[in-house]
Amino acid sequence: MKEVKKAKIALVNSPIIEATYQHPLFPPLGLAYLAAVLEQNNFDVTIIDCPACRMDHKKLKEELSSMQPALVGIASMTPTVPSALESARVAKEACSDTKVVMGGPHATFADTEILTEEPAVDVIVRGEGEETLLELAQNLPELRNLSKIRGITFKHNGEIVKTPNRPFIQNLDALPHPLYKSLPIERYRICGKKFLPLMSSRGCPFQCSFCVASQMFGAKFRARSPKNVVDEMEWLISTYGAEGISFHDDALTLDKKRIFDICDEIISRKLKIAWGCQTRVDQVSKEVLAKMRRAGCNEVSFGVESGCQRILDAVKKKVSIEQSARAVRIAKEEGLFVAVSTIIGYPGETRESLKQTLDFIHTLEPDDVWLCLATPYPGTELRVLIERMGWKMVTDWTLYNTMNPIFENPDLPSEEISRMRKQFYDKFYSPRYVLRQMVKGYVKGNFYSKIMARTSANYLLWRIKSHM
Repeated sequence: MKEVKKAKIALVNSPIIEATYQHPLFPPLGLAYLAAVLEQNNFDVTIIDCPACRMDHKKLKEELSSMQPALVGIASMTPTVPSALESARVAKEACSDTKVVMGGPHATFADTEILTEEPAVDVIVRGEGEETLLELAQNLPELRNLSKIRGITFKHNGEIVKTPNRPFIQNLDALPHPLYKSLPIERYRICGKKFLPLMSSRGCPFQCSFCVASQMFGAKFRARSPKNVVDEMEWLISTYGAEGISFHDDALTLDKKRIFDICDEIISRKLKIAWGCQTRVDQVSKEVLAKMRRAGCNEVSFGVESGCQRILDAVKKKVSIEQSARAVRIAKEEGLFVAVSTIIGYPGETRESLKQTLDFIHTLEPDDVWLCLATPYPGTELRVLIERMGWKMVTDWTLYNTMNPIFENPDLPSEEISRMRKQFYDKFYSPRYVLRQMVKGYVKGNFYSKIMARTSANYLLWRIKSHM
């Protein structure tokens, strides 16, 4: 006899607010994992990815009104939190009896603020959410005994209650594949290619001052087995037609034996798919990168952060400029597309240290560069530092996307940072750069270089038009 489905649950990736900076669309991996665990336990769950479905809050309200879910879970990254809060209000208007649960990095570290200021939110899930949300769902419809559920924050008799943190999931292989069946999977494309995400590990043993990864997922590295990882790669290809895979691990190569085993598994199964990842400059070797290239890796991204050792030490990166230069060099020698990211305008940054960084990046000649403005997200050591120094910070969360100045550094005005940043890109995206990416992309077949050949050519055309 078929088991009757339990409560109906909607998980929401909120609409994009107009004029907010947008990254390329990816399936909401966090929500997809939550949905998979809920469905595995026989809940009737749907993911509503508003950006991919081009859905505004009015349409979201109509969708929720027709569904009448018992629980609405809403994701919250810092730049999207105003939209997430509006989604919570819309959910309550559409179905007054629903329980609204919010999770994600912003909610985890701004839980008290959200519950104090927004009555539409009933519960905050902190950190890793699969087991916590499942336990909440099992307590529907009234959400009784909240004080016994670890990893949540809620309001009781006007007081904010935080339960103890939930232990992290140790056996990640036990998690089901992300649930994508209710998502518009054909819309997750970059330059026409369907690119899908995969997270093979959680936890980061490094505590960089601008990042919350070790607080969200723990300082202990927890990894899925190589077979389990490549099983998912095969599933993404066969079930959803993936043409590229993006590893969302914080440092894919942290366990050297494991990355070798993953690559061997890909090679032995003859999987022909381009994939990319990010990792640390001190966690690669020529042998590792060569093996990754053989297994289909097209791109590797490094957090170089700065070309000034004083700033590197300030952000607690625990690497040297020499390590960054070596990692980029050997990755390029292996024919990989190499992207680097930096943190500019960090407290202590001066015109001279920023120039050091920009000159250093030009010397490296990477294939792509992210010049990210230091952004004091809730939960970061950077935010605590700026608060302690009494520097004024921007309060509009939508601007917290690493593209905007969020605080005023008395040693380096934001106008000067913006000017130097623009000058860098004007020089970096040169006709020579476009030609190099065209050769690497269309002659040598690197997918990421094809993307950058188009992007940089468009940038050059925009510059020409803006000066006409």
